[in-house]
Amino acid sequence: MKVLTDILKNITVQQCIGDDSVLVSQLQIDSRKVDEGDCFVAMRGTLSDGHQFIDSCIANGAKVIVCETLPMVLNSAITYVQVENTAAILGFLAANFYDQPSKRIKVVGVTGTNGKTSIVTLLFRLFRSLGYNVGLLSTVQNQINEIVIPSTHTTPDAISLNKLMNDMVDEDCEYCFMEVSS
Repeated sequence: MKVLTDILKNITVQQCIGDDSVLVSQLQIDSRKVDEGDCFVAMRGTLSDGHQFIDSCIANGAKVIVCETLPMVLNSAITYVQVENTAAILGFLAANFYDQPSKRIKVVGVTGTNGKTSIVTLLFRLFRSLGYNVGLLSTVQNQINEIVIPSTHTTPDAISLNKLMNDMVDEDCEYCFMEVSS
């Protein structure tokens, strides 16, 4: 759990309506995953607009809504945070929620057209064989030391990415080898 003011640190907020000291259980961008005490970040996508799901998120227990456009009717039990662009601040929200994990681990990002998966996997295995605690973020799988975590995207969304890196830090990983896609 994290206090909303800590999550909003260094983020430009247009307005905050409600209690900015509310405790947040999790950050969510998928309205179907919202649970009691969560903060839902309404994102505009190519197929749907998260703003359309604000009411259902509140019904599922969201206590904070981060959005670009405020709903017509505001619920007095909810804290609304209006920002210019939710997509632009999502990474900062997630990094704040998870206490800046990329600053607490050495992150090695591998880019390119071909070979990203092979290189990060080789680096991961090499450093493991040398006795380091390390993490892996790749298309094939994510891994924290010997614990395999299924991968769904080449580069996870900002919330998943920060959570995985935070889990690596919690497991005393010194390095995170990450496949980076454009």
